[in-house]
Amino acid sequence: MADYHEYGYTDQGATHVFSYIQAPLLTMLDKGVNTCILDLGCGNGYLANYLLTQGFNVYGTDASAQGIAIAAKTNPDRFFLQDLSTGELPAALQSLKFDTIISTEVIEHLYDPEAFINFCKSCLKANGQIIISTPYHGYLKNLVLALFNKWDTHANPLWLGGHIKLWSASTLSKLLTNAGFEVITFKGCGRIPYLWKSMIIKARLK
Repeated sequence: MADYHEYGYTDQGATHVFSYIQAPLLTMLDKGVNTCILDLGCGNGYLANYLLTQGFNVYGTDASAQGIAIAAKTNPDRFFLQDLSTGELPAALQSLKFDTIISTEVIEHLYDPEAFINFCKSCLKANGQIIISTPYHGYLKNLVLALFNKWDTHANPLWLGGHIKLWSASTLSKLLTNAGFEVITFKGCGRIPYLWKSMIIKARLK
């Protein structure tokens, strides 16, 4: 984690993305199916802590020491610092059998998303599910950004720790299918169709 830069969490509140991804994400979860969940890249623990109040069995990991410290104030036995470069879960989680991984607004920050998905795969039981949200990109949205000269602000190269991968439904689906997942649900989130702010893809390990 030598190159990791702290996000700057100050409290347990929802970051702005949950105003438009939380409701559609919740429709993809079922306590009878999603019985042991790992929120990978949980940040300040907002989502995991919320799901715990709803009766889900959830654990969270993140590279942010600040985020984990904040998350653990509510549920100290549920949150752990995660160094993805090790290719292993924190020791306290290695004996658990996860049937679901949630990762919200993480994959666009990663240099090696294929390694990340393979890591997720290694953490899941047979037929396990993965639910990923990331900023949406597609032909119409990309065209609008170009027409209104918004690319410099939208994909600002001066943003330290910012987005380095821009995903469409097609490219994210291909990443998942190449790793042995089957895409089962897609939802666009925020704004009008095809100008969505983010998207959520749910896939099942075959």
